[in-house]
Amino acid sequence: MTELHVTPAREADLPAAAAVLAHAFRDDPVMAAIVPGGRRLERLTTLFTAMLRGAPFETGSVDLARRAGGDEILGVAAWEGPGAPSLPWRQIPGYLSALGLAGVVRAAALSSRLARHRPRSPHWYLAQIGVSPKARGLGVGGALLRSRLETLDVTREAAYLESSTPDNRRLYSRLGFEEIAPIRGIRGASPMAMLRPSAPARQAVPARAV
Repeated sequence: MTELHVTPAREADLPAAAAVLAHAFRDDPVMAAIVPGGRRLERLTTLFTAMLRGAPFETGSVDLARRAGGDEILGVAAWEGPGAPSLPWRQIPGYLSALGLAGVVRAAALSSRLARHRPRSPHWYLAQIGVSPKARGLGVGGALLRSRLETLDVTREAAYLESSTPDNRRLYSRLGFEEIAPIRGIRGASPMAMLRPSAPARQAVPARAV
């Protein structure tokens, strides 16, 4: 079994982390609604670089998974802390470079639609999680999630996310997330809003439950 270490990103790590997310989300249906057309991988990398530099790095944590003793980033989980803005306006130049004006309008509309389902009470928001294609099947996604959720159990904070696939929803359910409602109105996708209540409102999931 591959031994994985999860650590918070430094600012210098963010471009490489964005490239991992770009490869992971190249065929994602929700991202296709934001970034259609050509040069998709390049534009996704630019988009994720802007996104990571915003609310996740400033208010939450960008968690990176690597092999023990290795430098290559195998997976990334971008968490926004409680109270983070749904769209970080300071990052608009990066969004414009990746999407163009019409794309920024689409992204703002999607962000607004997603935000309607977020809890009103304080919570950590999993903005993005992705695994390098070469690292799939190594348990990278589970390691990233457990690392942050164990911390949230200690601090007794809730977590929230949107899941775009049934397979992912099964993983999140095993880690204590509960389905709230499907999110309608996104072309080609129907993500599920999922909440993991704060401890002790829920029984903490053991570290090796999955």
